[in-house]
Amino acid sequence: MIPPAPTVWPGLDGSAVGCREKLKMLAENHAEVVQVLQDAFEDAVLMGVNEQAMRQVLADIVAGLESPKRGR
Repeated sequence: MIPPAPTVWPGLDGSAVGCREKLKMLAENHAEVVQVLQDAFEDAVLMGVNEQAMRQVLADIVAGLESPKRGR
């Protein structure tokens, strides 16, 4: 089961992000990412990919995401 979007999003200083527009965007992004990952996972499994292998592929993608605050 996929957990819902966090109710509190920690900011850089540790305090919660409080801007309604930011919270709305974060919730929308969470929902979109969940849907894309679920679709990709289902497609792969239905095409015969091992579930654990696909979970690892998806985890590796997340682990490899680059921060926009670092030089590319």
